Amino acid sequence: MKKEFREILREKNLTALPNVLLASAECAPLSKTGGLADVVGTLPKSLAKLGIDARVITPYHRVIKDKYADRVEHMFDFYCSLGWRQAYVGVEKLVLDGVTIYLIDNEQYFGDKIYRGGQAEGEQYAFFCRAVLDCIPNLDFTPQVLHCNDWHTAMLPMLAKTQYQGGMQAGLKFLLTIHNIAFQGKFGFDYVQDLLNVDSRYYTPEFMELNGCADFLKAGCVFADRINTVSPSYASEIKMPYYAEGLEGILNARSHELSGIINGIDKKVFNPHADKLLPATYDRGHLKGKAVCKAALQERMGLEQRPDMPLVAMVTRMTEQKGFDLVACILDDIMQHEDIQFMLLGSGDERFENFMRAAEYRYKGRLCAYIGYSEELSHLVYAASDFFLMPSRFEPCGLSQMISMRYGTVPVVRQTGGLADSVEPYNRYTGEGTGFGFLNFNAHELLFTTQEACRLYTESPVAWGNLAAQGMAKDFSWRASALEYRKLYRGLFT
Repeated sequence: MKKEFREILREKNLTALPNVLLASAECAPLSKTGGLADVVGTLPKSLAKLGIDARVITPYHRVIKDKYADRVEHMFDFYCSLGWRQAYVGVEKLVLDGVTIYLIDNEQYFGDKIYRGGQAEGEQYAFFCRAVLDCIPNLDFTPQVLHCNDWHTAMLPMLAKTQYQGGMQAGLKFLLTIHNIAFQGKFGFDYVQDLLNVDSRYYTPEFMELNGCADFLKAGCVFADRINTVSPSYASEIKMPYYAEGLEGILNARSHELSGIINGIDKKVFNPHADKLLPATYDRGHLKGKAVCKAALQERMGLEQRPDMPLVAMVTRMTEQKGFDLVACILDDIMQHEDIQFMLLGSGDERFENFMRAAEYRYKGRLCAYIGYSEELSHLVYAASDFFLMPSRFEPCGLSQMISMRYGTVPVVRQTGGLADSVEPYNRYTGEGTGFGFLNFNAHELLFTTQEACRLYTESPVAWGNLAAQGMAKDFSWRASALEYRKLYRGLFT
């Protein structure tokens, strides 16, 4: 079987255009908790335009059943072995926006939350990995590249290469994309062995052991044919102990097989010229609609109707990773000494949520804290704001800074990961740039940089307008990223 599969690879000249199957825990718009879903949901569309048949395989989560059950086609079902257990696997098919999506059905594992946490989550995605490998030979599609995403699918290359010898699964090429190295899937080895029958010889630092745990992501880093991350700067950062979360050893050892490709955004979804979620539309040469959006947001959120006052916004998870501890340090300073408005849309750590609720009480009319999330409101915030704050401790890629620039909102970012790759700091002497940046994870650097941005808005409106227009002119579409992925896929066969 393995020999026949390799012959198929040669016959199809796969160094040119291999078939790709993306395996992921979530996929927009079906299931989404973060940027991973956006990548998996959008990349196949861009790859198709380049001639690559790219499809997705993902769990048939409850949120998908509730919305798309009447559009799903049942393909086949079987039972797979999960250690001593026999688990039902239903394989369903959905074609959405031209993308073929295979859904792995099992009510026990995917009938509730996308991520159950703890050992329950480990069992969820151990099952998913086993089900994916077992179902691939029977799909109506022959992949040559299995593109894995984060720890939930990182065991796929290890299992294929150690337990499927002689099968077509072992002949696949594996790309592992690390979207956030902070999440690795760490469990006791006995637990993993019970679920996946992993041989004890692999429980060593050379393979999947890290700090006494069986580490799913490390196993993927060892066994995948290539590793990439979602921005070039993050690919460099995760080779350093500060960012690597213990994986610097394997990532430095495989540095010649590690690269970074920055994500893109869906320009049809995020388009100020045609966004149906906005009260008024606009483009780079005609910004009157942006002023209408600002007035609408101020009225809706109880902010003073001040078109001349700079509006600083955040759409974020309120965590230390997103730099919210820095925001908490400087918020009173900036609200008391600068004539600005502040809009927050997000949720996260309880202490930060409570801090923002109290701040809204102190600065009523100038500060609004919307604790929660609304897709419609997020579009309005991007369009209405003048500046967008992203002071992240680390940021593998980030999409919000790209979206904000698309809407003519100037980002203020810490220069790390994808933020450094996508935002060019403003040069006051030449006028070049697309935003403001600071280097060190420091509250006062955030304060001074935000104050500098606000001064430009109030004292040099022409320069601010040029800066916003330069951001709007940037191309953050998926085409450039898809071209890099096509090159990476082809490189797996050379």
